[in-house]
Amino acid sequence: MELHFDQELTQLKDELLRMSGLAEQSVAESLKALVSRDAALAQKVHADDKQLDRLQMEIDERSVGLIALRQPKARDLRFIIVAMKIAAELERIGDQAVNIAHRAEDVNREPLVKPLLDIPQMAELARGMIHDALDAFAYAKPDAARAVITRDQQVDSLNRQVHRELTSFMIEDPHTITCALALMSVSRNLERIADHTTNIAEDVVYLYEGRDIRHQTD
Repeated sequence: MELHFDQELTQLKDELLRMSGLAEQSVAESLKALVSRDAALAQKVHADDKQLDRLQMEIDERSVGLIALRQPKARDLRFIIVAMKIAAELERIGDQAVNIAHRAEDVNREPLVKPLLDIPQMAELARGMIHDALDAFAYAKPDAARAVITRDQQVDSLNRQVHRELTSFMIEDPHTITCALALMSVSRNLERIADHTTNIAEDVVYLYEGRDIRHQTD
């Protein structure tokens, strides 16, 4: 019975890691759609989001079933609850990637106001955070999860920089407003992806250390 339960927990972890890979891919593809001005790739991001939604529902259903039927205690219960929370954050990351894909379609209809430098850098940082946060989850590395949390500040700083620069463009030339606003939205979506990933990293610390580090200022 105990061996079978361990196998079920492993299946839950595997499903969550599959979901994280898809979320990471969606972020990368939404930015590629923007940079390459690829409408077809933007549409693929929309389709992949349906898979993320389905996987979240499957993870929730599997988790509730394990709690109801196995009545796990202590660490196992914490693992299942954290898995559900991470799945919810990954689903929200997918939603942000869809928003970026929408904005990519808008930007593709306009001339670019500036070369895309900071936004791809933000996307690469956010994508790396997702990968490393789930790696920390899979291999029980709370210290690595804490390192992910500190990287959120880099994304925040780039987001502020992008908004300052695009605001200047709009003031100097009103013709840039449509494109600039779309790029601001992309930057904000990437900042939110980093926030969702920070939440995942905090959950990983809680899972392996039993400490809730949310809202800590030091």
